[in-house]
Amino acid sequence: MYRHCKTYEIRYTDVDVCDRLKLSALLSLMEESACLSAQELGFGYDALKPKNYGFILVNWYVELSRTISFGDSLTIVTWPIKPGKLAVFRDFEFFIGEEKVGVATSRWCLIDLGNFSMLPAAAVFNPEIVYNECRSTDFNSWKIPEITQGELAYSKFASYSDYDHYNHVNNTKYGDILIDAFSVEEMKELELRTVQIKYVKQCKYGEKLDIFRHRCDDGSWLVEGRVGGELRIQMKVTFGG
Repeated sequence: MYRHCKTYEIRYTDVDVCDRLKLSALLSLMEESACLSAQELGFGYDALKPKNYGFILVNWYVELSRTISFGDSLTIVTWPIKPGKLAVFRDFEFFIGEEKVGVATSRWCLIDLGNFSMLPAAAVFNPEIVYNECRSTDFNSWKIPEITQGELAYSKFASYSDYDHYNHVNNTKYGDILIDAFSVEEMKELELRTVQIKYVKQCKYGEKLDIFRHRCDDGSWLVEGRVGGELRIQMKVTFGG
């Protein structure tokens, strides 16, 4: 059964004021592992670039049983799930030593980088590939409700450092953008437990992203970004502490 495993040392620059792994850093490590795995299996960057194809993220779901901190050695295990017609799925497990500390799943789409149109998964996936049947989680509830009565947390303009080689705000950057809806003092008392992110529409350089937040009756939080009122990014997050 195929699994890609890589261990990362959690560095000083990966953590927040409480020495806890930042969401953006975790998303970056997950994307790194996903790219390395895809490269091993023949549908990575080197294979897609000559065709001007690429993968973009549609959703993340992350579930942590405990905090990952500065100095930890985090092993990320990942494998692809059999794709649908358009959606491409990938699961993750997180370990510190022998202790399993979290799971995650994700949905991606294959696109033509010339016009950002979606392509069928069959355009790059060999039908002879044998996919793992096991899943890291049975999570499959991808819809996030829109905020109707939230508060404006802050606004920011998409800038150079947010950009990637697809000429839009990189998916991992939203880890910082969305979590910044909470103050330093609030985050000192909170620890991430579950995070669900939905990428609705790309943000381009110079656009003003207004970040709203709303606390739900069950204690979870909704955070979303809008440009001129148009929904671009959503997050549902639960905290421990």
